[in-house]
Amino acid sequence: MMWGLYDGNWLWMGAAMLLFWAGVIALVIWSVKAFASPRPATDPAIETLRQRLAAGEISQEDIDKTKRMLQN
Repeated sequence: MMWGLYDGNWLWMGAAMLLFWAGVIALVIWSVKAFASPRPATDPAIETLRQRLAAGEISQEDIDKTKRMLQN
């Protein structure tokens, strides 16, 4: 009894298994990259204002005025 090993079915099963595991590995890599990547800043203009406040170039009142202008 040969259990059907020599009729070519094992080639298809092996190829299907390789495709399955390649898909699983690709899905894991994609999900790790998607969730581990740093998030972009909310707004580049607000980030610039925060940096200028930290450097002491502008005051908190200037930031509030500029934020209101940007939102309108």
